[in-house]
Amino acid sequence: MCGMPQQPPVRSIPARPFRPDASMSLITNVMDHSLDDGYAEAAARKKAAGQSALPKSLRARLGLAAGLVLAALVVTVGAAQARVAAPVVAKERQELIDRIDRETAAADKLESDVDALRADVNAQQRQALRQSGGNPQADLVSTLAGATEVHGPGVKLVVDDAKEASTGGNGNPRETSGFSDTGRVRDRDMQRVVNGLWQSGAEAVSVNGQRLTALSAIRAAGDAILVDNKPLVPPYTVLAVGDGQRLSTRFQNSSDGLYLHALQDNYGIRTAISVADDLRLPAAPSVTVRTAQPSTEKGTS
Repeated sequence: MCGMPQQPPVRSIPARPFRPDASMSLITNVMDHSLDDGYAEAAARKKAAGQSALPKSLRARLGLAAGLVLAALVVTVGAAQARVAAPVVAKERQELIDRIDRETAAADKLESDVDALRADVNAQQRQALRQSGGNPQADLVSTLAGATEVHGPGVKLVVDDAKEASTGGNGNPRETSGFSDTGRVRDRDMQRVVNGLWQSGAEAVSVNGQRLTALSAIRAAGDAILVDNKPLVPPYTVLAVGDGQRLSTRFQNSSDGLYLHALQDNYGIRTAISVADDLRLPAAPSVTVRTAQPSTEKGTS
């Protein structure tokens, strides 16, 4: 006999109604609990402590504003200190300028006194030489020493830099050939010119009004030429008293005259020589006369 299937018991409690979003439980949980518990607790603590949760952008702006205020304060304080110190610096600067002016004036006065004393000594020397007038040897010594003015026929030689002369890009001195690579007249050129005139028979020589003696020196200071420590500027006018035509011919045919022509032909240095009937040369600004004395010591064999 087959048993009849048992029927499930009938529930007395009605079934829970089915939620429409039951299949989206995860999304529903996220929506219901959008803030994590840890963040919620931190927000509660900040609120309890009275701290305001400002946005990061607002905090950055406040920090920038504070930095600008601090920078402005530093600049203001610095400017105020500079204004306070400016009068002191200006006073010290003016005191230094006044001191330099005083020392410069004192040096100028001393230099003027030296020039006056030197002129007085030179005048005394010339007077002593003139008192021995009539003595041919004394007149020769006076002329060669440059103690007196001289005049007479002679040669006028003008030496000038080339038209396109320059100081040179690298400032190199003369090359081994002995000529200028810049078209400028150098002190060694003037030395050779003067020595050539002496050797050609000149009795007295001057350069740009500076009388030369046996003790005169022609040197260089940078690009400037010094004659007895007096700076000269081109063109350089050389006056030589002597037999004019003969002096001119002998000088131009000498090695120093040929050297000057080589400078003119190869480097454009300008020269002009002429014979003059009457030249006047001033006395040397400083005269030193030295006399040789015979030796009294006996030589040893």
